[in-house]
Amino acid sequence: MSGQTQEVVFQNVSKVFGKPGEGENSFTAVDDLSFTVSKGEMVAVLGKTGCGKSTMFGLLSGLLAPSAGTILVDGHNPFAEFEWFRGKIGIVFQNDRLLPWRTAVENVEYGLELLHVDSSKRRRAALDWLDRLGLAAHANDYPHALSGGMRQRVSIARAFAVNPDVLLCDEPFSALDEVTAERLRQEYLSLVRENGKTSIFITHSISEALQIGRHIMVFHRPARIAYECFLRAEMSDAEREATREKIIAALSHSPAATGTVQ
Repeated sequence: MSGQTQEVVFQNVSKVFGKPGEGENSFTAVDDLSFTVSKGEMVAVLGKTGCGKSTMFGLLSGLLAPSAGTILVDGHNPFAEFEWFRGKIGIVFQNDRLLPWRTAVENVEYGLELLHVDSSKRRRAALDWLDRLGLAAHANDYPHALSGGMRQRVSIARAFAVNPDVLLCDEPFSALDEVTAERLRQEYLSLVRENGKTSIFITHSISEALQIGRHIMVFHRPARIAYECFLRAEMSDAEREATREKIIAALSHSPAATGTVQ
């Protein structure tokens, strides 16, 4: 938003798999996508399965190169300057992706280990984050001994432990039961706010987007913005319901629109 430092910039970004013009042998996943994310902003990206959300995630994290356009994170190109981004972006995936041969604390230490942080310092940081997420008593447990919610807590601790500027989450709670997912959403929101992180959260749930995001983008396939809005911290039930209806309309292929709930 205006007056704030832009942490993430997508400018006319497209991603084509295969060669353009090859018909069935090429596929456009992202089409002329432009948006900005301010430092400290909490963004929810919403869209149907296959709309290109995860491709955008791959572009943003530096795992994919754009076919056209410009991507900047803190003024740097995440693909061309991949090494520069070590420790600056934390990722929480849909599946916890823990290393089964490492204990919980060793999994949390892993990112710090890659950053060559001193062993005693990284152990203290890992134990601190496990404690914050209620897992101090399970620090020495292996992933197979932990529940799904506990494993995802470990993955969140691992992401926060490297003290990244930007947190990227790709439907991290979708595989959990709703009670566990709701508890983890609240914990995640509190941690992001307390630590002043920029958060970009991919979801296919309207309710989750409204809970997580203060800036919401709805994608159509191939990934482009069909609806975008900025929400106040406090919204009336009527305002929230009106926003929900606009999101539903956008997901139902109504014309693209933008809006701000002041």
